[in-house]
Amino acid sequence: MDILLVASAFNSLSQRVYAELSDRGHHVDVVLATHGADAIRAAIRRARPELIIAPMLKSALPDDVWRQHTCLIVHPGPPGDRGPSALDWALAEGAPRWGVTVLQAEAAMDAGAIWASAPFDVPPVGKSDLYRGEVSDAAVSAVLLAVRRYAGGAFKPQPQSDAGIRVVWRDAFRQERRRIDWHADSTDTVLHTLRAADSQPGVLGELLGQQMFLHGGHPEDRLRGRPGELLATRDGAVCRATRDGAVWIPELRPRRASGDPAPFRRPAADVLASLPQAPCLPEVPAPLELPPDRRTCSDIRYRQRGDVGFLDFSFPGGAMSTGQCRRLLTAYRYALTRPTPVLVLGGRRDFFSNGIHLNVIEAAPDPAAEAWANLNAIDDLVEAVLRTTDRLVVAALGGNAAAGGVMLALAADEVWCRTGTVLNPHYRRMGLYGSEYWTYSLPRRVGPETAERLTGEALPVSTASAAALGLVDRLLPVAPQDFTGEVERAAARLAAESGLPRRIAAKRDRRARDEATRPLAEYREAELARMHAILFDPDSPHHALRSAFVRKAPPAGARPLDPVPDPC
Repeated sequence: MDILLVASAFNSLSQRVYAELSDRGHHVDVVLATHGADAIRAAIRRARPELIIAPMLKSALPDDVWRQHTCLIVHPGPPGDRGPSALDWALAEGAPRWGVTVLQAEAAMDAGAIWASAPFDVPPVGKSDLYRGEVSDAAVSAVLLAVRRYAGGAFKPQPQSDAGIRVVWRDAFRQERRRIDWHADSTDTVLHTLRAADSQPGVLGELLGQQMFLHGGHPEDRLRGRPGELLATRDGAVCRATRDGAVWIPELRPRRASGDPAPFRRPAADVLASLPQAPCLPEVPAPLELPPDRRTCSDIRYRQRGDVGFLDFSFPGGAMSTGQCRRLLTAYRYALTRPTPVLVLGGRRDFFSNGIHLNVIEAAPDPAAEAWANLNAIDDLVEAVLRTTDRLVVAALGGNAAAGGVMLALAADEVWCRTGTVLNPHYRRMGLYGSEYWTYSLPRRVGPETAERLTGEALPVSTASAAALGLVDRLLPVAPQDFTGEVERAAARLAAESGLPRRIAAKRDRRARDEATRPLAEYREAELARMHAILFDPDSPHHALRSAFVRKAPPAGARPLDPVPDPC
């Protein structure tokens, strides 16, 4: 069918719905609701859709649109749940099980007839991780069922009034409900509140006399202080005392002042350092190999299980700053000192990597210089992976990857993905040519013609399509919570294979042949020359695209059917 997606942002769920429907032979177009009602109407005239689906919508569809066309709304709540903050209420109330409902648009919010629904268990993870994991899985399952039912023509959607469903309306979940009392709330309560708003909207509070949104939280089992006191920093995060412990806060976002540009999330320590009253806090590092019983903040960890080394990492939003790339490279070099024939990169649920850190670059005094440093740092990391010839390297993607993050994965010998992961192997929508040795890694995987198509079309790719193209070697059809365990079992089997030494030897020979044909240094030089010309050109479209991206604003001049990537 011809299907039009109407979304407030082309976010992770919208991208996955787009990719999954496209895989099944549907012709899918996208229009951003933020462009307004006229843009939606224009997109309908242009695409002439048989069906309209809204996978993520923050505003109501125009009355004439849903009256004249069948419009299916994806609501992140079970049947009968209504209101704009379904997932927030589920997390606040500690719901052990939740659901996603696909219902027909009508005048009253979330009151339309039900086309499909899918339940899911709620694990103890942050809101954004849950949204990209269990919510996404359930939403896609329900959308595909609803589309099949619509295409079949015989199914009659079930009116909620006739289904015996208990209807519950919940108002918008306001900041007043997220307020933290640092003197009274326990560490567990503080962590729950922070994680329930980790990506959006954050938890509003006061820090050093400034109104700040706090994004994300991790426990700390050793540092202590007066409730609310700032205790230390670690790799960009800041530690704050609670009444019975402490928590690490990875990111902060200043509250917007009237007339100022929209602020955006940044590493918490960077935001604090920009304040005139910033305290001098000690930097307290965490060991790379943490004891399993430690509860603390650590975005990079190494562990060994038999003949397999695991270097896992998890950065907020999947973005990797200059400092994070350098730290990960140091950890990678450490992993290479361990005698393991198999090394696994990643392996945690949620984001693998989205490449360079656009927020840090945007906030830098000289964004071009910071971007240049970031590119070289991530190139150093990717090169180290490409030049590893004494073991097999596996990139294990439990969540989405984009741009340089995809190319980091492709530098490995094998790429394993959880089904449901979305890949964006391109740079064009951010106005960039690309680096990370993509001109070497991508064509050797999929061939030059497909590489040109993927980077030119700049569209999301599902894991099924990625496997068919050769981007992915193994699909792991497991729930997000089970991904790490499944990776460990698969890696152990790989390390036990009798033919592994031959594979490593063949890999070494292939790298030598490739280097003789064209050295990696030439790929890097050519890519960075193109990137330098873009980054240091003040008139390059990249600068406006980057600014719009980090501030969650549609870029000026974007066409209604031109989806803007949003990794959240």
